[in-house]
Amino acid sequence: MKKESERKSLYKIGWIFLILGSILYILVKVSHISAASFLLPCLVHKYTGLYCPGCGGTRAFTFLMDGHFLKSLYYHPVVLYGAALYLWFMISNTIELLSRGRFKVGMYYRDRYIHFAVIIIILNFIVKNAVLIIWKYQMIP
Repeated sequence: MKKESERKSLYKIGWIFLILGSILYILVKVSHISAASFLLPCLVHKYTGLYCPGCGGTRAFTFLMDGHFLKSLYYHPVVLYGAALYLWFMISNTIELLSRGRFKVGMYYRDRYIHFAVIIIILNFIVKNAVLIIWKYQMIP
């Protein structure tokens, strides 16, 4: 019963994020505000020259919102992974809700989703910094 309650709560939170995110997206597009105009620079990159585990995340999210999935994947793969999880969670639970439980396809939260995201972040961090150190190629300008 706890899992079911958790899933329903996450589903409601998912709708809240969708509504608030849509409003924010529309406001940003209408006002032509760039995310870079109000974000602080990455202090890890500024002082060490290396990428932090989150470097590229904002660009990846921006590219994802503009429909550039490969660019989003390039800048930070965890953003696309998270978006895919979110979409499947919301779609599968909506199908189950609308079918009144006839189609038991609703996704449940599992800790392994977070573990896999952490692995993606660590691998992204290692690869980007290895490319920077070994080949002197800046993956994020």
